[in-house]
Amino acid sequence: MRCFYSPGYFHPLPAGHPFPMEKFPQAHALLLAGGVVKAEDIEEVEACPREMLERVHTPEYLDRIAAGALSPKETSILGLPPSAALLERCARETEGTRRAAWAALADGAAANLAGGTHHAFADRGEGFCVLNDVAVTVHDLRRTHPRLRVMVIDTDAHQGNGTHALLADDPHSFTYSIHVAANYPSRKVPGSLDVGLERYVRGDPYLAALRETLPPALERFEPDLAFWLSGADPHQNDRFGQMLLSLRDMRERDRFVVDLCHGRARPVPLAVLYGGGYNREPGHTPRLHRNSVEAAAGWNPTRNEPEATAWTR
Repeated sequence: MRCFYSPGYFHPLPAGHPFPMEKFPQAHALLLAGGVVKAEDIEEVEACPREMLERVHTPEYLDRIAAGALSPKETSILGLPPSAALLERCARETEGTRRAAWAALADGAAANLAGGTHHAFADRGEGFCVLNDVAVTVHDLRRTHPRLRVMVIDTDAHQGNGTHALLADDPHSFTYSIHVAANYPSRKVPGSLDVGLERYVRGDPYLAALRETLPPALERFEPDLAFWLSGADPHQNDRFGQMLLSLRDMRERDRFVVDLCHGRARPVPLAVLYGGGYNREPGHTPRLHRNSVEAAAGWNPTRNEPEATAWTR
C-alpha cells in the first residue's frame, strides 16, 4: 500500500505544547520497523500549491498565517503559533492527503501518514488544524471527477466541524462523524450523519453504535471513495478524547471500518488519515496510528485476530 510522508510533517513547537508533533516521525519509524509498509512504498511529498489551497481557504487567511499575524485570541483558538514555516508544514500534510486520495482511487487503498485536519474552516483554523486537507483534496478531485461520490468516515473523538461546513453544499459528498456529543468543538456544524455519544463511552457501546450507523449510511450513499479519519483519541488514556476504548476496542474499530469498505461486492477505495491523538503515555499515540495503517495495508477477508503485541494488547 502506498503511503505519503515528509520529514517536514514535524514542526518544532514550544516546550510543553499539548500537540504531539513527534508522533509523525515516530509512527513512520514504527511502520517501517514492523514491516507494515516497505521503504519503497513511502513517497515523499512537497507542499500543496497555493492555488489549490485557495480553492478552499481565503487568501487573507493564508497570508495572515504566513505572516504570524493572528490575534492572541485567534492563535489560542488555533492552538498553534502561526508562521510561514507552520503554513509550509501544513501544506505538505495537505499534499499528502491529496496524493493518498488519488492513489486510493488507483490502488484501492493508500494512507497519508498525517492528515485529518477536520477543524479548519475557509477563513480560520481551530483545534490544531490550519488547513482542511480533505476539503482541499475534494476540490482537486472535482476538477476531473465532478460527480465522484466522496464519503468522509470520521472516527476521531471530536466532530469534524470544519469539514462538515466546507462540504455542506456539495451534493456528491457525505460526512459521517461518530464522536462525544458534549466534547470539543462546543459548537457543532451538522454533517450528513452525526452520531453523538455520551462522555466516557466504553468500547462495547461505541462499537455497537458504529456497527448500527455506518453500514446503512455507506449502503445508501454508495461512495466511489472514502476518507477515513481514524483518530487515536478515542483511546481510554487520551488527554482530550473523553472516550474509554481499550487497545483491543481500537483494533476492532479499525478492522470494522476497513472490512466494511473493502469487504463488499463493490469495494470502496479508502484513503487513511491519522486525525487526532494526545495519549498520556509517551509514544502510544503513534502506535495507535500505526495500527490503523496496518489494518488497511494488511486487509484480508479470511484473516484471524492478530496475536497481541506490545501495541495491540
